[in-house]
Amino acid sequence: MPTVVLFNKPYNVHSQFRKDHDQMMTLADYFDDKSLRVAGRLDKDSEGLLVLTDNGTLNHFITTPPTHGKAKSWGKTYLVQVEHTPTDDQLHALRTGVTLKDGKTLPARILHLDDDNLPIDVWDRHPPIRERKNIPTAWLMITIFEGKNRQIRRMTAHAGLPCLRLIRLQVGSDKLGWHVGDLAVGQSRRIHISHDELTRILRG
Repeated sequence: MPTVVLFNKPYNVHSQFRKDHDQMMTLADYFDDKSLRVAGRLDKDSEGLLVLTDNGTLNHFITTPPTHGKAKSWGKTYLVQVEHTPTDDQLHALRTGVTLKDGKTLPARILHLDDDNLPIDVWDRHPPIRERKNIPTAWLMITIFEGKNRQIRRMTAHAGLPCLRLIRLQVGSDKLGWHVGDLAVGQSRRIHISHDELTRILRG
């Protein structure tokens, strides 16, 4: 029966088990199960939901989701704090796709959220973000359906909205997927999925 581990990755933890030096914080500081593999990395500056699994088929599906059929709705959703208050034009550009060095991004779902109406209770980050005097910040909820390197950060920077904080909320669709939910920072939850559940996920 495939195993899935949901982990609320802290800031400054690398999404790998290998330690390149003693001071480097990695998944090895949290897990000793050598059968687990990361399904969709987060860079060390990003936080939130990291999915690990011992199932190679599921890992490949999450890392490289299909671009056709029902399963193309299998996205990744992020809570993103940016500098400045986004304009309608900036939000439209992010929704329809921006051209980066490695090509144009696919259409994305973008919501501009009120600070008092965020989908989770956002925890304090250590160290805190750098805030510049007289420059407002805003929260966006962004769902993407591809996996370019550091895509969210590059998208918002291209639109003139530098990313200050990036928290992954969800992997997958609302019906078939996983959410960071009430997991505290550094905590994990292990679940076992049946082969029937795995088949439903792969079909979208």
